[in-house]
Amino acid sequence: MPPPTLPFLLFLLLAVVAAADVASSSPATCSDIVPLPWRADRISITDYGGVGDGRTLNTKAFREAIYRIQHLHRPGGTVLYVPPGVYLTGPFNLTSHMTLYLAKDAVIRATQDTSKWPLIAPLPSYGRGREHPGGRYMSFIHGDGLTDVVITGDNGTIDGQGDVWWSMWRQRTLDFTRPNLLEIMNSRDILISNLIFQNSPFWNVHPVYCSNVVVRNMTILAPYDSPNTDGIDPDSSSNVCIEDSFITVGDDLVAVKSGWDEYGISYNAPSSNITIRRLTGSSPFGGIAVGSEMSGGVENIVAEDITLFNMGVGIHIKTNVGRGAFIRNITVSNVHIDKARKGIKISGDVGDHPDDSYNPNALPLVKGITMTDFWGVNVLQAGLMKGIRDSPFTGICLSNINLGGEPAPREGAWSCSDVSGAAYEVSPWPCSELTSISQSQGGYCATSF
Repeated sequence: MPPPTLPFLLFLLLAVVAAADVASSSPATCSDIVPLPWRADRISITDYGGVGDGRTLNTKAFREAIYRIQHLHRPGGTVLYVPPGVYLTGPFNLTSHMTLYLAKDAVIRATQDTSKWPLIAPLPSYGRGREHPGGRYMSFIHGDGLTDVVITGDNGTIDGQGDVWWSMWRQRTLDFTRPNLLEIMNSRDILISNLIFQNSPFWNVHPVYCSNVVVRNMTILAPYDSPNTDGIDPDSSSNVCIEDSFITVGDDLVAVKSGWDEYGISYNAPSSNITIRRLTGSSPFGGIAVGSEMSGGVENIVAEDITLFNMGVGIHIKTNVGRGAFIRNITVSNVHIDKARKGIKISGDVGDHPDDSYNPNALPLVKGITMTDFWGVNVLQAGLMKGIRDSPFTGICLSNINLGGEPAPREGAWSCSDVSGAAYEVSPWPCSELTSISQSQGGYCATSF
C-alpha cells in the first residue's frame, strides 16, 4: 500500500481538529424537537413467539405484539423489546406511542421471499411508483398516520437483505417499485436513532408527509454498487433533524425531495426547515442532495459539518423542466471532501419524468444557494452550475472554498451557464457568472443580494 499523500494527511488533520473542537464543547443540536419519551410498559418479541434463530419467520409475532400495543393503550405507550438474536420477518406496520428497541446483537432481518411483501398505493405526490407505474411494495418497516414513535436501540441492526431486489432491478424483472427499508407517512414526532441499517432494497429512511422527525446516531450501509439505496430522504416533510450519522450507500447520502412533476405540483407539500449536521459518508452519487423530485418545493435547508470521501458529487442541487415549484434558502457550510468527481453541482437537467403529461413550461425557481467553508483534495472538477435558460438560477453564493484538487486543477475547473451570483475567496476561481466580492464588502456573498 503506498504511503498517504500530504493532502490526505492534511485532510485527516483537519477532521481531527474539527472533532476535537466539537468534543471540547457541547455541539449544536436540533434533536430536542422530538424528546425521548419514557415508557413504563414493556414487552418482548419473545412474549409473542419470536424466535431469533435466523430461520423462523417472525412476521406473526411482530404483528401480534404491535396489535397489542395499539389496542391496549397503555399510558405513555409501550416498548417492544427485541433481544439478541436474528429475527427473520416479513414487512410489518408500526403504531403510535410505541418504541421499537433493538438490543445489542439484535438483528431484524427481512425475508427474501418477495411474495411476502404486500403492494400498496403509490404516493399521491408521485402519481405512480418511483420505478414503475402503478403501486409499490410496502416498506420493510412501515407506518402511516402515526404520532410519538421511537425506533432505536443499542446499535442493533435492521437488515433489508436487498441483494435479491437489486438483482431483479438489474435483470429488469421487477413489475413494481422496490420497497424502502423504513417509510413513515403522514406522521409526526418520530425519532430514529442508535441503529445500523443495512442492505436496503431501495431507499433506507423515507419520512414522507411528516413533521418533527429526528434521525441521529445512525449507521447506514449498502454496497457501493447497490442501486438507489439512498440513505435518508426527507420528502414533503418539515422540521427534520439529521445529525451525527455515518452513511455509505449506492446513491445519495441525504436527498431532500417533495414530489414529482405534475403530481408534486398538485399535491403541493413542500420540504422545509431541515437541518443536516455532522454527517460522514461515501457514495458514487451525491453527499447532500436536493431533488431531483422537488415539485412541492424545498426551502430553508441547513447542512453543516459534512465529511465526504470517495464521492461522485459532494453537494448536488438538482432539478429539471416540468418540476415547477422552488428550491430556495439552502445553506451548506464546513464541508470536507477527499476524492470526488465534482465538488459542487447545481443543475437544471437532472432526472426523468413520471409520464408524458408533465408540463415542460413548469419551470423551477432556484434562488438563494449559499455554500461556505469547503476544503477538498482529489476533486476532479470543482464545480458545475447549469441553470435553465428560461429560468436562470440566481443568488448563488460561494465563499471560502478551496477545491483545488490534487494534482493542480486543470483548465475548466468550473463550468457555468444560466446562473448568477457572487464569490469570495474561491480556489480555483469560479466562472465569470459569479461576481467577485471584495473583503471590504464583508466577504459574504449574501451582502450582494
